[in-house]
Amino acid sequence: MSDNVILIRFGELYLKGKNLSFFENKLKDNIRAKLHGIECKLYFGRGRYVVKEYASADEDAIIFRLRQVFGIHSISVAQRCGYETDEIVALALKIVPDSGTFRVSSHRSFKKYPLNSMELNRMLGEKLLLAKPALSVDLHEPDFTLHVDVREQGDVYLYADTIACAGGMPSDTAGNGLLLLSGGIDSPVAGYMLAKRGMNLTALHFHSYPYTSQAAKDKAIDLALKLKQYCPKLNLKCISLTKIQETIHNKCKPNYMITLVRRFMMRIAQRVAVAENCGCIINGESLGQVASQTLESITVTNAVVSLPVFRPLIGMDKDEIIEIAERIDTFKKSIEPYDDCCTVFLPDFPLIKPTIEKVEEQEIRIENYNELIDEALQNIESIEL
Repeated sequence: MSDNVILIRFGELYLKGKNLSFFENKLKDNIRAKLHGIECKLYFGRGRYVVKEYASADEDAIIFRLRQVFGIHSISVAQRCGYETDEIVALALKIVPDSGTFRVSSHRSFKKYPLNSMELNRMLGEKLLLAKPALSVDLHEPDFTLHVDVREQGDVYLYADTIACAGGMPSDTAGNGLLLLSGGIDSPVAGYMLAKRGMNLTALHFHSYPYTSQAAKDKAIDLALKLKQYCPKLNLKCISLTKIQETIHNKCKPNYMITLVRRFMMRIAQRVAVAENCGCIINGESLGQVASQTLESITVTNAVVSLPVFRPLIGMDKDEIIEIAERIDTFKKSIEPYDDCCTVFLPDFPLIKPTIEKVEEQEIRIENYNELIDEALQNIESIEL
């Protein structure tokens, strides 16, 4: 077994007051589920969780999994000792390098410990300088920082590094949302952003087979699998838009194609959201990025649904979105060159400032509008992830 333990810290949960136990219990359940299959023990103390008694070979896997758990702010690989000064000093001498600059940063949550944080810093600093003459103190930009965490039940943890984690709120604490998942860069990031706030996701992917390939659909499945690492209850639905797009192409003006398709998509999405007990629709729109994401286009597509539509990327530029996509490992998959449903019958000059009145004039031309929606929903496909 490893001599190390892994300290887990949460962030925003401190703000929850009397509701803290609800969020903590969800976080504990999510940690247990994430570490399922790895032999270890979990200790849940006040303000600190600890993973211990695990095999050294499993340490990297534990760190990798914990970094994907929403609600965890950071983790540290630490070593444990007791309250005795000799034990703390011996462990500090083992951890701190023999040369360079250092500082000691202590935190004493166990207030009955005889030394306060400043006294502990001074005591350890003195012992280290005496034992290792090549060391010197630098309180501002040291080469090495020794963190000392004095906890209840006789435990003192010493560590050097803090590993940033996903943060946010624990999964399954903010209801359910329906994510419109395309094969592009933006929508997986939008889903991640809402999942980070504790929301469970159902993903809905529209395809246009045979105009789009099976590979394009498989790409969406792969993206959903990547999101599932962060949102464990995520499931995926797929719906064909082929007949709807063919009908619009045959009956309506070409430059209305994208706007009309998106209104169909929103009506279908609302029906799916209600069936799946989702309280909102989520998409990856960023204001002004393409013709369908102008203020006018968004107004026209929003007009056909009553559920709130969340657009977590609305004020972000492409570089900001790509940065998150790279961090959550969806970017490389998203840029694979497979066309999605939005490229089918794409007009040369799509509308960028549609009005509801003009769009409705085009929709009247589609006599079987509701039947097309019903048929699409009857053939919905559930994908097991």
